[in-house]
Amino acid sequence: MPKFILKISSADEENDINTENVECFIYDAGLPADYLSRQIDRAREKDKIILFEGDNAAALAVKLGADGIVADLSQSQNIKKEMAALRAKIGSRFLGVICRNRRHEAMIVSENEPDFVIFRIWGEGAEKTKELAAWYEEFFLLQMAVEPMDDETDFSSFPADMVILSPARYKILVAQK
Repeated sequence: MPKFILKISSADEENDINTENVECFIYDAGLPADYLSRQIDRAREKDKIILFEGDNAAALAVKLGADGIVADLSQSQNIKKEMAALRAKIGSRFLGVICRNRRHEAMIVSENEPDFVIFRIWGEGAEKTKELAAWYEEFFLLQMAVEPMDDETDFSSFPADMVILSPARYKILVAQK
């Protein structure tokens, strides 16, 4: 069973740090800094990981002491250069990278050693993404996460180490078990 990462995009979203099977939270870097700082403090008390995503995530993670960032490099034309710049900004913090759902980009991202790679699952392309995830799992030792981009996508058969969900979808998933 994969671990779950909850993606928080609003300060109003329920995000219980004590949530079982959730090791990590991704917060939108556009949320108020005081709110993010409080979440980091809460997470530290419970040994949970806090990552930021979005504009200025790297600088904010360093400033507030977050554990790392998630960088969307799915549209990047120079993945290697952008990853090097991010690594220089965040130092030894965690770096998760969203890449295009293609083998070539997955290889380039992996060669540059993020802490984990993220493949987004789009409803109509779910089967293709599943094939990519299976291929990736066979050839790379890096951790892999999948992020369903809608509430209908069944991710249960994906060979992922982690699944990124909204708190609402996670709550529904837990209630169904």
